Amino acid sequence: MTLPMIEKRRIEAAVLKHVFDVLVERHGREEAEKVIGEAVSNSAIAQGKEFREKEPQEPDLENFADLLPLWQMDDALQIEVLEKGPDRLDFNVKRCRYSEVYKEMGLGDIGHLLSCNRDGDFCIGYNPRMELTRTQTIMKGASHCDFRYRLKPAAE
Repeated sequence: MTLPMIEKRRIEAAVLKHVFDVLVERHGREEAEKVIGEAVSNSAIAQGKEFREKEPQEPDLENFADLLPLWQMDDALQIEVLEKGPDRLDFNVKRCRYSEVYKEMGLGDIGHLLSCNRDGDFCIGYNPRMELTRTQTIMKGASHCDFRYRLKPAAE
């Protein structure tokens, strides 16, 4: 049985909460946020590489869109797809249970480090030609998250 991504993130956050608290106590909040942000970024890049290795060729945004159900499992995300193609994927997240979970755990103020920042970093490992533009997130108080992915042309 595959553990839903939201449960993986809940487990990670439970551990990282204690690491974060120790870092704040020893080095201050700013340094704690930097360390947690860097560690989670590295994790997201590594995860992107793991998914890339499962693809038979360089993945495009349609391949990436096929992975979205993994993050939606257990109704973790409610997504409205606006446009989908090999070099473009636009969608809005209308509900984000990841945000809800982090807030319930008392981690809402660093939820962007634990979750939102992973989104762009995942691309680095999965396909470095992928680019994410997002102007707002539910985690930061917006009504929805606006994900706009593009696949840059291959270098000639």
